[in-house]
Amino acid sequence: MSPITPIRLPAHIGSISGAASLERLSGGPSQFGSVMADAVRTVDGSQKSAQASVGRFLNGEGEELHNVALQQQQASITLDVFLQVRNKVVQAYQEIMRMPV
Repeated sequence: MSPITPIRLPAHIGSISGAASLERLSGGPSQFGSVMADAVRTVDGSQKSAQASVGRFLNGEGEELHNVALQQQQASITLDVFLQVRNKVVQAYQEIMRMPV
């Protein structure tokens, strides 16, 4: 048995990626809007969770420093990934708009 374990995506990240989101996108603009709304809610939840963790740590409510750092990093990465996806969507839209009809 290998001592290296595979990295698994958290459930909330896996729910907005992959084939499931492609199936939801095939429904049209309203489906695309719901996928983006889910992504925004995920990013917002991650940010709020990280802020709550910092608050608990600063109030001395037993929050461990390494958990605070991990939640902050996870929130940062979640936001960065969302912004990169948004940038790619905007770039694709702009490219489509430049196509001759």
